[in-house]
Amino acid sequence: MSKLFLFIAMLCVSLCTVCVHAQNTGRRVVTIEEMFSIADRNAKALRPYSTMIEEATQNVKIAKSARLPDMDVSISASFLGNGILLDRDFSNSTKAPMPHFGNNFALEVSQVIYAGGVVNSGIEIGKLQEKMAGLSLENERDKLRFMLVGYYLDLFKQKNLLRVYEQNIEQTRQVLADIRAKHTEGVALGNDVTRYELQLSNLELARTQIRNSVAILNNNLVTILGLPEETYVEPDTTLVSRFMPINDAEHWTGRALRHSLPLQQSFLTVEMNKQQERVTRSDLLPKVAFFASNHFDGPITIEVPPIDKNFNYWYVGVGIKYNIASLYKSNKSLKHSRLTTRRALQQYDDTKEQTELAVKADYIRYTEAHEQLNAQIKNVELANQNYTIVNNRYKNDMALITDMLDASAAKLSAEQQLVNARINIIFHYYKLLYVSGTL
Repeated sequence: MSKLFLFIAMLCVSLCTVCVHAQNTGRRVVTIEEMFSIADRNAKALRPYSTMIEEATQNVKIAKSARLPDMDVSISASFLGNGILLDRDFSNSTKAPMPHFGNNFALEVSQVIYAGGVVNSGIEIGKLQEKMAGLSLENERDKLRFMLVGYYLDLFKQKNLLRVYEQNIEQTRQVLADIRAKHTEGVALGNDVTRYELQLSNLELARTQIRNSVAILNNNLVTILGLPEETYVEPDTTLVSRFMPINDAEHWTGRALRHSLPLQQSFLTVEMNKQQERVTRSDLLPKVAFFASNHFDGPITIEVPPIDKNFNYWYVGVGIKYNIASLYKSNKSLKHSRLTTRRALQQYDDTKEQTELAVKADYIRYTEAHEQLNAQIKNVELANQNYTIVNNRYKNDMALITDMLDASAAKLSAEQQLVNARINIIFHYYKLLYVSGTL
């Protein structure tokens, strides 16, 4: 009997452990900061941009390799046929025997000394592209974070709204039960029963829609964050009690001008166009290179009859090359490069202006959200006062139960709007961080 009891106890403990583990893995409270950290590690949308950085880094290495010397090695073996000697009028042909085995070995080395800055500009363009790839990753990461904040706060709102509807449904059922009882006693009309049944049906339908919205938002978060499918994200309820700094519009504008990712990308585009302009201008300059070569050939066929020996010779020198056609061709390309740089500067100015406008607009919405919060705090106070008055009247039989339930519904609605007002402040604060490039 003791062994059976011990086995049952161990089985119960195991089942409880499994249940607790399932509960822990099912629902998970996630803060916004933790959500950002998980997204940085798991989000598939960021992986191509990480690869883009590696690709750009490799392009810089390729551009730097242009500074290294070029080395060409060639080796060959050939069969030489006999030659024929002819007079100038193609008469008196004479067979000229030749050694039939030919060999060639050549080693050539060249090093660019000056190329008009095209090598350095190519390296600088590669470095700028590497920075651009890094900014693209940061920009995509901020977009993803802002989208996740939207999902997260919407989930917070929907869960809060769901609690309000469930409480209203429960209260409506109580009212409906009371009216049905009164209808049975002949005190209430059947139309009152129908009206409250319709109200209950509408509330239950709205609750189903809210539950579906919660499921969709949770699925979006779980999928993007790479969490297990059975995970249910619970927003951090302490978020609404955090203090969100207001500062002033100039603070946020200055922050955006220093950190805005689109603005930095636009500036890098200007710099890359300037470097490309230098590359185009290099066509107008001469190219200077050092070269060295060694040849080992045989037989010597420039003599008649040929000399069946190997001949080795080498040379070193400095060469200057200049494309004269660039004087009347490159000027058009250079003008095109200058126009491209001018357009990039104009786009930078426009991006700067749009950034300032966006920051100012979002700052106004942010301060508006604080004003809405103050109004909702006042509404909650009024709703609580109204609920207290109606409750006292109901206890003294001076008010109907419908008055009591209306006051309770108004109190719940005001509290729900207060939480939503706090969430709106959080949303607009994170939007300001996003626009200013500091998310």
